[in-house]
Amino acid sequence: MKIFDLAISYKWVYDEDFIDLIEKIFQSSGLTTFVIQDHNVSEITELVRKEKIGFKAYLDRASDLDTNYELLAQILTQRNTYIINPHSKTEKAINKSLTHTKLINSGFNVPKTIIVPSCEESHGLNINEDDLKNIGKYFIIKPSFDTGGGEGVIHNATSLEQIQKERLKYTYESYLIQEIIHPKMISDRRAWFRVFWVFDKVIPSWWDDKIHIYNLVTEDECKKYNLDELYIIVKKLAYMVGLDYFSTEVALTEKNEFILIDYINDQCDMRLKSKHTDGVPDELVIEFINRMKIKVSSLQ
Repeated sequence: MKIFDLAISYKWVYDEDFIDLIEKIFQSSGLTTFVIQDHNVSEITELVRKEKIGFKAYLDRASDLDTNYELLAQILTQRNTYIINPHSKTEKAINKSLTHTKLINSGFNVPKTIIVPSCEESHGLNINEDDLKNIGKYFIIKPSFDTGGGEGVIHNATSLEQIQKERLKYTYESYLIQEIIHPKMISDRRAWFRVFWVFDKVIPSWWDDKIHIYNLVTEDECKKYNLDELYIIVKKLAYMVGLDYFSTEVALTEKNEFILIDYINDQCDMRLKSKHTDGVPDELVIEFINRMKIKVSSLQ
């Protein structure tokens, strides 16, 4: 049976540069890679099933978008291939309703939140105007699952009617009704951060939540603005969910409180900033790949 070090599946066209860079860096170190897409997923699934081909590790960026990739992931999991971000852990981690409760029980500082069950569980809203007063005049309506790239998130909502309207769009979804967090300003920048957990390393970046522009937090900035708490929060979060990589959002308020905002995003956007204005800094993407390479190299 032919064994490759790393298999990668993907659907998103904007992942192409990321995948090309993985192959370049891995192959330059003598590691083998295999890319799986729509044109060969059925063939490769069958070859894996027949044990004619195998992989030490699998980076799956497709099965969450296309059910045609699910069988491959299932077989590789059963064959003890190292799944980067195991599906069993990911499904639990990205459920914001479940994660919210765990975060509170673990002592994380999170926005004031009301969790509303799905319409399939309870058609009635079961909250009233008094409940909303504790959240604030304006609030955010956020689905538990389908919020990639902010999809489905309603900002500056004001009424129970808006909440019910969103629930009826996706009747299977539970929703988080959250207070709006306002970050302080630090040297003319909003103190809003997207922090990455990358194979046991924390990499914080400034991330303007209004225009979605990234800039890495430097060591000097971390010391100057007392941002060490970002590392503490994300390490604690990583140990709780047990994923190889994810990103999260943390805001620093005028009261100098660090508040965990968006919990776990498991399929991180890896578009290169050198090619996309709102992309991830190239250094971060390269660090991700190099740390993944170390992990895959350690596998027997």
